[in-house]
Amino acid sequence: MAEKKIAADKKAEEAVKEVKAEVKAAAEKTGEAVKETAKKAVKTAEKAVKTAAKATKAKKETVKKAVETEIKDEVFVQFAGVEINVEAVVAAAKADYKAKGHRTPKTVSVYIKPEEGVAYYTVKGVGSEDYKVEL
Repeated sequence: MAEKKIAADKKAEEAVKEVKAEVKAAAEKTGEAVKETAKKAVKTAEKAVKTAAKATKAKKETVKKAVETEIKDEVFVQFAGVEINVEAVVAAAKADYKAKGHRTPKTVSVYIKPEEGVAYYTVKGVGSEDYKVEL
């Protein structure tokens, strides 16, 4: 009876070895398949990144061309032999406001008084005698 048990144990050990070998072989095949799938995914992602980079570059170039070709109007006030560029006065008003310790305003209202040689401005409807720029 002991011999039968020993023979059965040997058969069980051999069966376990065979199963381990089969599992190992299956794991190796699965690992290779995963590696191949990962490589394909990486290649696909690289292609997508390159395509996106090209699209971004094309958009940047389009925007750059649009900015370069943008037509800009200029407005001048002429009075008593003096010519005043309105855009320059608005920029000066914003710079003056910032110089007084405020944030640069997005919009200002400018009131040009060529007879006085100054332009008064308001920010958010608030102004003062101090809010002026020389022309």
